[in-house]
Amino acid sequence: MATKESVMSGSEAETLESRYQSVKRRIAEAAKRAGRDASEIMLVAVTKFAEADQVRSLIQMGHRDFGENKVQNLLHRVGMVEEFMARRRVLPRSRQAHDGDSLLPAVEDAVRWHMIGHLQRNKAKKAIEFCRLIHSVDSLRLAEEIQAIAMKREHPVEVLVQVNCSGEASKFGCPLPAAVHLAEQIDTMVSVRVRGLMTMAPLSENPEDARETFARCRELFEEVKKTGVGDGKFNILSMGMSGDFEVAISEGSNVVRVGSAIFGEPKAVEEGGEEEE
Repeated sequence: MATKESVMSGSEAETLESRYQSVKRRIAEAAKRAGRDASEIMLVAVTKFAEADQVRSLIQMGHRDFGENKVQNLLHRVGMVEEFMARRRVLPRSRQAHDGDSLLPAVEDAVRWHMIGHLQRNKAKKAIEFCRLIHSVDSLRLAEEIQAIAMKREHPVEVLVQVNCSGEASKFGCPLPAAVHLAEQIDTMVSVRVRGLMTMAPLSENPEDARETFARCRELFEEVKKTGVGDGKFNILSMGMSGDFEVAISEGSNVVRVGSAIFGEPKAVEEGGEEEE
């Protein structure tokens, strides 16, 4: 994926900030309607179609959690951000940090990368190296590959089990009936820590169409949690994208993955992948 390196104009930067603040405001309002605290909800800015200057600008605004769908794109983004952060003389990422906020501990002012797209086993090593959280573990074979790589690391790799709660054939994810067993199997691995679940709802112009899928995933999340998986740290429910994150929050999501609502609609459609974000 090519990214433009041109400097954003003042009006473009203002538009980006306006969209970003609007998303944060909508998250806060959705949390309030659900009787929740907005501080409990993590916003992952999905950079799949973002331009490099947009990512840099969002970092300047104070945002630190970013998500990528593909490992190749992730490596490009990490290199760009590390160069930018080095100029600012702050730490570029926290893939080895383990102190800080309640969901994902972080070094102060560090950028954290999330792998949110389908992860092939032959790409797992790079994803583990650069990502703070892998959202898309959907099979025992992938989990075993991550375990083999992670055994050489000081800290466990933290992952979410991706579940196909909509039942769509086009969606990646562990089948819903197998999810509890998969989470329990991963929980036996010394170097992999299962932190929660991730799902994607069917694409629709009506956000309410996503509610059933999100409710189903929340029920599954509670079921897995009761088994004791994660040793008290099974506490992340990653649901909701640009078109439906408010519904996801109302159904219990505490991580939302938002791309176009922040960065704008993609100027070109990239082939491959399941979703816009």
